[in-house]
Amino acid sequence: MNKIPNQVYLWLGVLIFGASGAVTRKLTEIGSQNLINGRNPISLCNVLFVGNLCALLVMLIIYRRQWKKKVLQQISVNNWLVLSVVAILSGALAPSLFFQALALTNVNNVILVGRLEPPLTLALSIWLLKERVNLWEIIGAIAAFIGVSLTIVLQPPGPNMMNMAGFNLGIGEVLATVGAIAAAVATVIGKKYLFHIPLGIFTVFRTALGTIVFFFVALLLYGSHHFMDAFSPFLWQWMLLYSAVIVVLGQSLWFKGLRASTVSVASLVGSFTPIAGILAAYFILDEAPTQAQYLGGSLILVGILISQIGVLRQTRRPLATDKVNSTQVQQIENEMGFKGI
Repeated sequence: MNKIPNQVYLWLGVLIFGASGAVTRKLTEIGSQNLINGRNPISLCNVLFVGNLCALLVMLIIYRRQWKKKVLQQISVNNWLVLSVVAILSGALAPSLFFQALALTNVNNVILVGRLEPPLTLALSIWLLKERVNLWEIIGAIAAFIGVSLTIVLQPPGPNMMNMAGFNLGIGEVLATVGAIAAAVATVIGKKYLFHIPLGIFTVFRTALGTIVFFFVALLLYGSHHFMDAFSPFLWQWMLLYSAVIVVLGQSLWFKGLRASTVSVASLVGSFTPIAGILAAYFILDEAPTQAQYLGGSLILVGILISQIGVLRQTRRPLATDKVNSTQVQQIENEMGFKGI
């Protein structure tokens, strides 16, 4: 029997991650049709909280060998503090903003606006880290940024809109923008200070602390009743399916594909996550792209393709995720945008 190529695992992981936004919205719609004492048991907060718990269990299984006392002792107190900041930004703030954006605008807008993260990361890396990049990446980033801007500005009038500087902007789009900024800042901080942290320690710690911070902030903002239905049987019968497919299967396929793929291949495959997301929104939610999304999305797609030319020219080195530092995988995953956790 021929061995399955690693790229196949990457593509399957991308298809699953791409569908996460549409699946999340569909689950909340199912919950709204099955209220418990007037509450939606499949609220976005419950999905994020339970999904992260499941993701944490998967990551602990995958990376348990990296959590060794000797390795942990080599990480300084300052590095733990920086890692905590990154975990709060990318593990709590960014995903909670994306989930809230899903409640206020359609899935395609969240996907496309989330594409602000890669060009912003590139700009911050050049400015703060003095990172040298090739012209292809710069042109691609500019095209993607313009595409995101058009997606936000050209939105048709809707109920969740606000006026800023003479423009009517959707609140959901603004939240997705802030989420993308938080994720980009976290990536740049990680590139500067956490490049030597093993991927398993970085990923598990970020997910664990992010989940804890999100839980307590939600309690503070919304009250102790907010997670009353977090362990209801109705929620868990759907979350077991969500966790099994989006979290367990998606993460497992993605990490398996990364093990022997090159940086360029992983980046290229990951960049197609938004396209998978838009297709999933159409087939799962019957959400057809608007004119603004067609225009902005086309420019974003052009930007992605141009950027990938630069990535292909830059490196073809294998990732070898058992040894790779957290920065490389974090950079690849910020190309993917929202992944459901």
